[in-house]
Parts: sequence; C-alpha cells; structure tokens
Amino acid sequence: MNRRPPTAARIAAFSAAALALGACSADGGSEDAEDGAEARGSYDIDPATGETRAQYTGDDGTTTTLRSGEKVPVALPAGFTIYPEARVTNNTRVEQGAGQLVLVTLESEDTPEQMVAHYRAEAEAAQIDVATSLSSDATMMIGGEDADGTSFSFTATRDEDVTQAQLSVARGLE
Repeated sequence: MNRRPPTAARIAAFSAAALALGACSADGGSEDAEDGAEARGSYDIDPATGETRAQYTGDDGTTTTLRSGEKVPVALPAGFTIYPEARVTNNTRVEQGAGQLVLVTLESEDTPEQMVAHYRAEAEAAQIDVATSLSSDATMMIGGEDADGTSFSFTATRDEDVTQAQLSVARGLE
C-alpha cells in the first residue's frame, strides 16, 4: 500500500493557499493578469474580525478557497469534534473541489494526555490508523491516515496551566 505521511494533504492545501495569495496584490484585491486576462485569485482581510479569505482558480479550472480566523465556523469531517470545553483560538478551512482541510487551534485546561486520548479514540472510530505517536517533554503528537487518504494529526503542548493544541483533518486533497 502506498502511504503518504499524514501531513502530505496539509502541505498540498497550504501550497494551494499560498498560490492563491501569491496571485493577489498586497492591497487585498485581485491582481490583473498579464495581457488583460482575467485575474484568477483574490483575498481580503475583514478589518472587524481579522478573518482572512482567499480564492484561486488553477489552470484546470479547479477553485481553491481559504478562510482563516478565530470566528470562522468549524465544520470538521464526520467523526471528529472539538475537544469538550476547549476554546477555539483559530480555524483555517481550505476547500479544493470535493477536498477539504480543517486546521483548528485550541486551548484547554486539560492535559495533553487527556486531549490525545480523546482524538486517538475519534481517529480510531473513524477507521484511521494512528501510525504516528511522538512525545517530548510537554508536547505530544499523533497522526495517521485511512485507506481512502483521509489524514489527521493532533499536537498538544502544555504551557503552565493551559494546553495549546492543533487538530488537522484533510480529506480528498492531492
């Protein structure tokens, strides 16, 4: 079986988002393409909320969109939830065709061990093989992928009385 590392989909999605931003002008509008061709990318930052939105259409017509910010609605793939009583401090959502990447940053009073146990159970219930498990000082990380290419990773770091964590779930991105 050909297995990609759990971060492959996340890297692909962020690369697509970077391309979207690269095709835009610094003032937040779309950059005109050369020779009067229509612009393929745009982005804006909402001054009231700080939310960033970007869109890019590739040569093949596939559109990639990105939304990132503390107030972006969280829509995790089936089987995954926000950790109980955790506070969402940022949410990034990338969509490309039928594929999606969700990267949620959380804070909790619970320990990394408690949070990792929660997300390990969710991943296993979603038929994701948790093939990566690392622990170093105050940081723990797990990750894996299912047979259809849905990848997931979760990292939690304890800082005094707060655990800061990131959950990434990607499905259908190449």
